[in-house]
Amino acid sequence: MDVFSEILSGVKLNGAVFFSAEFSAPWGFLQPAANVMAARIAPGAEHLVLYHLVIEGAAVIELADGEPIELKPGDVVIFPDGDAHHMSSGKGAIRPFPNYGITDKIKSRDLSPLRAGGGGEISRFVCGYMTCDPYLCRPLLNGLPPVFKVNIRTDRSGHWLESSILHLVEEAESERAGSEAMLAKLSEALFVDTLRRYVSSLPEQQMGWLAGARDPIVGKSLGLLHGRVAHPWTIAALADEVGISRSALVERFTRYLSEPPMAYLTRWRLRLAARSLEKTSRGVAEIAADVGYESEAAFNRAFKREFGQPPGRYRSDHKSSPQIGQASA
Repeated sequence: MDVFSEILSGVKLNGAVFFSAEFSAPWGFLQPAANVMAARIAPGAEHLVLYHLVIEGAAVIELADGEPIELKPGDVVIFPDGDAHHMSSGKGAIRPFPNYGITDKIKSRDLSPLRAGGGGEISRFVCGYMTCDPYLCRPLLNGLPPVFKVNIRTDRSGHWLESSILHLVEEAESERAGSEAMLAKLSEALFVDTLRRYVSSLPEQQMGWLAGARDPIVGKSLGLLHGRVAHPWTIAALADEVGISRSALVERFTRYLSEPPMAYLTRWRLRLAARSLEKTSRGVAEIAADVGYESEAAFNRAFKREFGQPPGRYRSDHKSSPQIGQASA
């Protein structure tokens, strides 16, 4: 059971490549925070995850208050919360960095490589982003540091992803039909692949959602709960599905996620319901049924316990951009 696929399929993950560069040392630029970038590249996006993929040469990443992170070819560096940062050739790059026309390049959606810099060693890279619902992506995002890197040149699938992205960037430059749509899908695949690689590198003693998703028992449990959220789960039924005793399942699940499976499921169901109340005009009874409640009254009680107000009042306080007839993912 692939819990990453289950949760990511439910949060409307969308990605794109927005910048391609071939810089010669010394060079450097400031990547603004996600809330600034969103207005330029993804208007209306509620949450932006930024990434850079280094193709050739080297680069150095610096957050406002963090240590430098050195990048080499094949490295993907991801900023889950889209924090502002500097990217440069490192030694010899003097601030303040010029813009090089990057802003205009991004605004015009021009994916041809921007060539600039001081004439030294060449660094090639592409920059991209993912948008997702921050409310529903929270289990994933909470377990990630402000920035992390993974090298994808360790196996054939990583090499294929990299070469495919480069090929489609070239096609987008020539304005070949469909290339941007394909790039979007590959950006999503790159993000998921990078996330998997990061999780596989976590130490054995690591706790939290991401580490739990890697555990064979907890991960399978999470996949089942996310994949069949409206199913009338009991701890006995879930334990039977994953092949472990009820007490052992509760202990193992709680060790990673600090709450037992049924409490986690209730919280996730109500989170889905809250998002649907905010984003759609569907009836409360229909939303309740979609997240596994047979009784609207039982749903109302559970919702009020979680959010401090009944569904109707929550909707009126949080309503935004109704999409009649469409459910929130």
